[in-house]
Amino acid sequence: MPMNHLLLSTPTLLDASNWIAPLLLVGLIIVSMLLRDGKRSAEGAEWFARMVFVASLLLAVAVILAGPMRFELVAWGPAKLAFLIDPLSSLMLVLVGFLGLVVTRYAINYLDGDPVQATFSCWMVATLASVVVLIISSNLLLFTAAWVATSLSLHQLLTLYRDRPAAMVAARKKFIISRLADACMIAALVLVWRGHGTWEFHELFSKPEGQHAGAVAGLLVAAAMLKSAQFPFHSWLPDTLETPTPVSALMHAGIINAGGFLIVRLSPLVTQAPAALNTLAWLGAFTALFASVVMMTQTSIKKSLAWSTVAQMGFMMLQCGLGAFALAVLHIVAHSLYKAHAFLSSGSVVNLTKSAWTPVGRPAAHPLVVLGSLAASIAVGSGISAALGVSLESDPGQLLLIAVFIMAMAYLLWTLWSSTMRQKLLLRGIGTVTAATLACFTLHAGFEHLLAASLPTYAPPRSVVEHGVMVFVALLFLSVLIFQSQLPSWSSRPVFARLYVHASNGFYLGTLFNRITAKLIS
Repeated sequence: MPMNHLLLSTPTLLDASNWIAPLLLVGLIIVSMLLRDGKRSAEGAEWFARMVFVASLLLAVAVILAGPMRFELVAWGPAKLAFLIDPLSSLMLVLVGFLGLVVTRYAINYLDGDPVQATFSCWMVATLASVVVLIISSNLLLFTAAWVATSLSLHQLLTLYRDRPAAMVAARKKFIISRLADACMIAALVLVWRGHGTWEFHELFSKPEGQHAGAVAGLLVAAAMLKSAQFPFHSWLPDTLETPTPVSALMHAGIINAGGFLIVRLSPLVTQAPAALNTLAWLGAFTALFASVVMMTQTSIKKSLAWSTVAQMGFMMLQCGLGAFALAVLHIVAHSLYKAHAFLSSGSVVNLTKSAWTPVGRPAAHPLVVLGSLAASIAVGSGISAALGVSLESDPGQLLLIAVFIMAMAYLLWTLWSSTMRQKLLLRGIGTVTAATLACFTLHAGFEHLLAASLPTYAPPRSVVEHGVMVFVALLFLSVLIFQSQLPSWSSRPVFARLYVHASNGFYLGTLFNRITAKLIS
């Protein structure tokens, strides 16, 4: 599938080959020189993040003015140290640079005086550097190396407090799952070389079809699902809460999105196997629904946020599986900014406890209120989509995503109505839903335009079975909406009390994986 961004320009405003690699090394050198002083090492990490953020802004400006660029620093035969700067990588680089700066600044005071502060700063810089290389890699070999390095660096952050048994169990479980993801990436790397004879993205994307295309797509999808905590390999993420808050913020807001970025970046290869994308969509939808139910049972704010991340990653995988790659990128940006703020302010986010499964609080929504909220959201969504020229007939996959968004707006509307039962706030709620829907559709259109040169168009013909599965998925999301609306009145029933116990423990899948991990390590 040809890609427009293959027309790479020669850099005219700045020559990244003179400073991108030194930029990554300087940060590591600064931190390593200051390891004896925790506070100074933390400040060095902040300066590294600051340099990355400034560099990302310069690269974004360069892409706007000069177009996509590719820089080749060193070549050892087929192995090349080369970077691709296009709209996708520049956007993600700005996001990572900004989040890295926020997290490292927060960590200066958060870990002040902690004996592990210097070690934390060193591995934080290593993790950020690995993510940066992952984003701007120009070939699959460098991408895979950065993929592995990111995981290994994060493991060091997760094991900062080795005297905490729960933290070590979660880190080891994550380590095993990450190695499975690495194995999938390495296998895909080998098959790509055998099928195409190159690892360079601009060559692969110009002729993505080839030998082993289906196997490569399947391996990439498996790697993405393992990396982004998809069912049934999700339980490590809610268990990694004993790490420092800056690590949780970086992991939930940034690194966990690596699976989604993998699918988006390598979308020309993945789209060669619709069965792989369909599998990704269905498992992503199930993960989103499963994690949403578990999230409602959590009374700990950070645990609720962790399950929220699992659900959000599932929905992002649903978007990728349906071919809505630009929407998935928008989801990554929005979720990253929200989750970084939520974790860094989790100590004061008391309102998040309202999402817990408890009969105390607002009453169950009257069925007419739920139907009215859903009807109002459908009217708003249909009207705005028609005004913006969004075609609902182009692809049923897009229609499914719009339907899920409308259900989310219905949930927001009935929550506002049920909490006060005042007409004034109901009108304000309709205004909020209208503004949110307009903003979402507008941002989606903007991201489609921004990333048009970097992403393929994917709208395959859908079979009758696929249509049926999409309808079934939509009904599942609708059932969760109804379940949430009636939860206060149902929670006192014995069957739901038992369900609550199972759901609050993640249906014991985490316990099962803990036992498997213990057997593998012992």
